[in-house]
Amino acid sequence: MSDTLYIVMPAYNEEENIKTTLDAWYPIIEKYNVDGSSRLVVVNDGSKDNTYQMMLEYAETHPLFTPLTKPNGGHGPTVIYAYDYAVKQGADWIFQTDSDGQTDPNEFDAFWNDRNDYDALFGNRTERGDGQSRALVEKVVCLLVRYFFGVKVPDANAPFRLMRAEKVKQYLTKLKPDYNLPNIMMTTYFVYYKNRVDFRPITFKPREKGTNSINVKKIVKIGQAALKDFRELKKTL
Repeated sequence: MSDTLYIVMPAYNEEENIKTTLDAWYPIIEKYNVDGSSRLVVVNDGSKDNTYQMMLEYAETHPLFTPLTKPNGGHGPTVIYAYDYAVKQGADWIFQTDSDGQTDPNEFDAFWNDRNDYDALFGNRTERGDGQSRALVEKVVCLLVRYFFGVKVPDANAPFRLMRAEKVKQYLTKLKPDYNLPNIMMTTYFVYYKNRVDFRPITFKPREKGTNSINVKKIVKIGQAALKDFRELKKTL
């Protein structure tokens, strides 16, 4: 089977974390760059700090790293942009995580080694270092996914997911480019359409540096929009 891997991440104002994150994940793409076409890709979402400049500097000495940039549009649209890019570049597998250093690259190997038995492997944040309020939000999200789509999942939005690119391509057609919650819907689609999936416990560390751009006010706003979006997306199933 083909094994071109694209590890993709969104980044916004991560100048305090981006170098450490790249150093942590670059050895993974080197390790699994079997056919010479795998890449680590970070999409800068219109950062106001030096994130993108640092990415460009890193790329000068790391040939498997591809820095991209786009106008600010939010985490969700940036993830969609990254998925679309990976698909168009010929990825066979897409792994998505975030650039804030909260996930552990050491846990990637187990996902990759079992990939041929699945269409997607999703992280399950059984213990969360980002606080109880966010854990509660995720529980509510999972309840809503079950209510609207009849899909039961333990963690719908974990930024630690390995997916067959052909399936990602298929499900991207159901989402608008500016959709805010693509990973929730990706998880939903994979399960709803009875793909071979597995949810596995992962480490989710506290953010060490930088400021999370998603606050309570934004969560409420996104949640209100999600209810409307879920009703509309349900009609497309």
